[in-house]
Parts: sequence; structure tokens; C-alpha cells
Amino acid sequence: LLELHYPNPIEISSIRNTLEEAGFIGAQVANFGSNQEVLIKLPGSASDSLGSEILNLLKGQADGEALELRRIEFVGPQIGSELRDKGGLAMLLALGFMMLYISFRFQSKFSVAAVVALIHDVLIVLGMFSLLEFDFDLTVLAALLAVIGYSLNDTIVVSDRIRENFRRAKGLDTEEVINTSLNQTLGRTIVTSLTTLLVLFCLFFLGGELIKPFSLALIFGVLIGTYSSIYIATNVLIVLGLTSKHLFIEDKEEENFDGLP
Repeated sequence: LLELHYPNPIEISSIRNTLEEAGFIGAQVANFGSNQEVLIKLPGSASDSLGSEILNLLKGQADGEALELRRIEFVGPQIGSELRDKGGLAMLLALGFMMLYISFRFQSKFSVAAVVALIHDVLIVLGMFSLLEFDFDLTVLAALLAVIGYSLNDTIVVSDRIRENFRRAKGLDTEEVINTSLNQTLGRTIVTSLTTLLVLFCLFFLGGELIKPFSLALIFGVLIGTYSSIYIATNVLIVLGLTSKHLFIEDKEEENFDGLP
């Protein structure tokens, strides 16, 4: 990562084209604070001469302007593995605390279903980045944590409606109750996802190079999270054998009274 200072405002696209022509493929260029401060992120190995090499290259483009290198940073494999491990631990802790919350708020079967759906979401997003060979950095990790929160919100809305319908219609079959609950929440789920995607597409196309991985991970996550809330979490509840008895305790006196002639 390099931070450069230009004495005059500079076009980001011209810097990006200069770097690509010089062989620096995959460089991310963005303004940093003002249109005279430029931040450049480069993938690959760093060397002691990398900063001066890029500085001399861009000085040639700037026609002799007093271009200044403010800082240069490099994240090596040791630091990268530490960030990876801590990021993975953060995701596991987030899933664990959410599982505890849902167990307390609803029932243990709902917590298992929600966590299975969340793990599904994270694996699919990671798989998309792997298949498409996009860079995975800390911004993408932050997006994954946001995806976990977004998907969980959808799952809780559906779960709450399932619990309400179980209490209203105690005699209905589990699959029928879940199907009815999904139909009742489907409009809300789709509208919420579409409005969120509108913002994310604006971030992806207009937010600049540095925020593209973050917005792309969220786009994948919202699509997959919406799918998992409808098709994954609810089917796990059916597999786990959820019934109305798991959600409330029947009153024995009321049951005996109903049995009288």
C-alpha cells in the first residue's frame, strides 16, 4: 500500500492506466481525503525498491511535478496468517453468540437451523470468491460478518412467524405451518433484499476500487442469505422434527377439561 501526494489534483484513471501499462496488474487506486492524496494498493510481493520504482514511474507521468511518497506499507504472510486466524475466530464467536441468543429467544432447534443457514451463507460467499479468483482481504471479512447479521435478521423474522402460527393453529402439520409462515413473510423478505441490493450496486459501481470487494461480498451475501432464510433454515427445522410441543407447554387442566363429555 502506497500513499502519494500530488501538488495538483490528479485523475485516478490516468494513474491506474499508467500502472497497468507498466505491468502492475490488479492495482487499486483511490483518492485519500482529497483529490491530491492518492492511495494505491498492489497485490503480490513487495521489495525495498518498489516504492521508488512506482514513484519514478508516476513522476514521469506527472511531467516533473514534486510528487511525494507519504508512506508505504506491506502485509507479509506472517501478519496475514494472524489476521486470518483472528478473523476466523471472530466469525466463530459471532455464530456462537447468535446460537445462544436464538436458543434463549426461541428454541434450540431454531438456533441449529439458523447457524446451519449462516454457515451455508459464509461457505457460498467464500466459494464465489474462490471460483472467481477475487482477492480476499479484511474488507471482505467485514462484509462476511455483516452478511451473518443480515441473514440472521431474515431468519429471525421467519422463525418468529412460524412460532406465532404454531401457537394460533395447534392442530396443523409442521410443514403446513412453515409453508404458511413463509408465504406471509415472503413479500417483506424480497422487498428488504431488493432495497438493500440497490444500495450495494450503487456502492459497487460508484464507490471506487477500494470498496468493490466489500460491496461484492455483500451482494453475494444478501442473495444467498435471502435464499437460505427461505429454503435452508426452514427445511432444517423440518428435518429436526419441530412440532408445536417444542414451542410451548400445554396446560394439563385445560387438556383434561377438553376431554370431558
